[in-house]
Amino acid sequence: MDLSRNNMKKIRGLIVFTAVVCLAVIKFDVVLKGILFALGILKPFIYGAVAAFVLNIPMNAIEKKLLGKVRSPKMQKAKRPVSIFLSFAVVVLIIVVVAVTVVPQLTKTMMELGNKIPVFLGDLQVSLEQLFVQQPELAVMLEELDVDSINWESALRGIADFMRNGLGSVVSSTVVVASTIIGGVVNLFVALVFSFYVLAQKEKLGNQMKRMMHAYFSEKVFVRTMEIASLANKNFTNFITGQCMEAIILGSMFVVAMVIFRFPYALLVGVLIAFTALIPIVGAFIGCFVGTFLIMVDDPIKAVWFLVLFIILQQVEGNLIYPHVVGNSVGLPSIWVLAAVTVGGSLMGVAGMLIFIPIVSTVYALLREDVNKKNGGRLKIE
Repeated sequence: MDLSRNNMKKIRGLIVFTAVVCLAVIKFDVVLKGILFALGILKPFIYGAVAAFVLNIPMNAIEKKLLGKVRSPKMQKAKRPVSIFLSFAVVVLIIVVVAVTVVPQLTKTMMELGNKIPVFLGDLQVSLEQLFVQQPELAVMLEELDVDSINWESALRGIADFMRNGLGSVVSSTVVVASTIIGGVVNLFVALVFSFYVLAQKEKLGNQMKRMMHAYFSEKVFVRTMEIASLANKNFTNFITGQCMEAIILGSMFVVAMVIFRFPYALLVGVLIAFTALIPIVGAFIGCFVGTFLIMVDDPIKAVWFLVLFIILQQVEGNLIYPHVVGNSVGLPSIWVLAAVTVGGSLMGVAGMLIFIPIVSTVYALLREDVNKKNGGRLKIE
């Protein structure tokens, strides 16, 4: 009787699940809109959870290594708030240092470029005049153009209409941009507050999550889920640490090489490349573009040599340093690091590059464990 009742419950559950899946497939557009709407509401909390995960890495180091020997009861209570504040201060300090190093120099370079543009235009005019003198057929071609046939009145009327209609578009665009900025500031504030609450009560939240999972899942599923979650947490933490280490190494390489070869803006370009190198594999190219532009204003020949230097260091970093530093930190072979970055970037852009390496590392570790278990110790995957 009990067996039949249990079977009936399973059948009813299967029928309900099948009906829900069929309804979701039939009304896929409605389901997608609902998911996007829910994600829009939860966006600040998702950002806050991500920020809490990242800030948890320096917070743990500060709490265990810097404040680990504190024995005073009052300081024990203050250890967590102090660790949160210091970890947040470290992140803000890094951003401020990068901004203070990069922004003023970029502003100065833009001003220099503005001063050099009139000279460039003057040189261009002289060159064109010399070209027309040397190539008289170009002047003949210009004279053959029927400039008088152009309906200037119609052209001016079109420009006036564009300006009149464009003014309304500018006003509406300004309102949209302003509302977007305000919404972004509010979301940022909510995300930061939420991340602080998560960091302050992470043990309590983790314990509550474990209790809920233990209550609704079988013991086997619960244990396996906790093992996978622990492995994923370890891989994500090691990946962020390895990515930061790789960015520091690459930035230092550029500073040293540019000082040795007497390139201008060595510290600025090194800091910029280190900061943008937090984006796996391709991030340094952003720093390369800005660095080439800065050096080109001073000396175009050195800008070309800087590109050569960048290609050499990028090859060393991409093929030797990055796969070994980041790959070893997450226990993933070099070839799979490159594959994860390529696939993640194709599917989700920069975000995919950042999250696919630890995800692939977790899947690789689980697959390796399962294959080695099934092979009974023979033909192990390392």
